[in-house]
Amino acid sequence: MANWQIGEVLITKVLEQECQWPFKAILPDAADVADGVAWLKPDFLTDDGRMKLSIHALVIESEGMTIVVDPCVGNDKSRPGSPVFENLSTSFLDDFDAAGFDPETVDLVVCTHLHVDHVGWNTRLVDGEWEPTFPNARYLFVETEYNFWRDEPQSYGPVYEDSIRPIVDAGLSQLIEPDHHITGEIWLESTPGHTPGHVSIRIISGGEEGVITGDLTHHPVQLAYPEICSSADWNQEMGKVSRLAALERWSDGRLVIGTHFAGRTAGKIVADGDAYRLTEEN
Repeated sequence: MANWQIGEVLITKVLEQECQWPFKAILPDAADVADGVAWLKPDFLTDDGRMKLSIHALVIESEGMTIVVDPCVGNDKSRPGSPVFENLSTSFLDDFDAAGFDPETVDLVVCTHLHVDHVGWNTRLVDGEWEPTFPNARYLFVETEYNFWRDEPQSYGPVYEDSIRPIVDAGLSQLIEPDHHITGEIWLESTPGHTPGHVSIRIISGGEEGVITGDLTHHPVQLAYPEICSSADWNQEMGKVSRLAALERWSDGRLVIGTHFAGRTAGKIVADGDAYRLTEEN
């Protein structure tokens, strides 16, 4: 179970599942170029040219608070739009406990956006009803993002109905702006395009800096080819502009933790010709 220290802030990865998909599933323009990016292997690329993706939550400990970021797909959920996500039964909550965390003591849940694989463990099925997994937490939703998905059905299934609306009905949700400060060490950074209100998460503590990408980039091949867009992007051109600007900002030596990066998951972005690559952490 990977973890990283940024000043006084501790970040822990809790894995739900790792996938090996053909690039055409989500990054079709990468299919013909990824194999030529040597540094992608072995962490991010299989020998036969498939992308390695990780679906995980990140638990941040900051200023006495426990914060869960992007709680994955979730168990028992109807996802007819994706066989990979349909009616999962994973050990995520057991692994969450094994990492030293208790759902009852989580203070905040933050979703970088409200796609199917970032909101699932907001709720869990109890006696046929969807109940908050983290019953004593506040759930932070960017208002632009929330308003969009409240009215726009997702192709994967009833995501709003089973993973977002029960939180609102329980009175646990809080609508926020895309530059919201979570603690004195953590705040949101607006990176729209993948979705209307998409955000990344910036961390500064003890003179050290880091960022959690969200789906501004799904896979490190988008560092080598920032112009490659996801087929799941709401607005590809906006996403490209956000990604190019962010990669330039983030190539300043800070730790970059990928929301879907498999293998070592984190590293530092450095310039590589006209693009970038991900180095080891130190």
